[in-house]
Amino acid sequence: MHIEHIAIWVLDLEPMRTFYETYFNCVANDKYINTSKNFSSYFLSFPTGGPRLELMQMPGIPHSRNEALAQFTGLIHFAISLGSESAVDALTERLRQDGYTVVGEPRRTGDGYYESVILDPEQNRIEITA
Repeated sequence: MHIEHIAIWVLDLEPMRTFYETYFNCVANDKYINTSKNFSSYFLSFPTGGPRLELMQMPGIPHSRNEALAQFTGLIHFAISLGSESAVDALTERLRQDGYTVVGEPRRTGDGYYESVILDPEQNRIEITA
């Protein structure tokens, strides 16, 4: 077994797709549109394979009441591995310079990961790992 994909409800589909394409080299499939449900989505594939990311948009989905900087039960983050510590440092700094929030500076964790934590345009936590 393996995780096939992770889905995120988003408020603004196109900027979210562009963010993951720009910073994580994802490739989006053709936009899926279901006019009867007013639903649209993209599946994003990462260059090295693995689980895909599905970005979904539909009017009427309530906004999250979770605070981006607080911890809470349920899914809190996902991690994207870049393959090296220098890549983590470089992407973290690029995201900071481009105005994204860095909530965890690059560091070695107690369980051996080298990572930083950033917020995507809609405040989802992403761990960037080596």
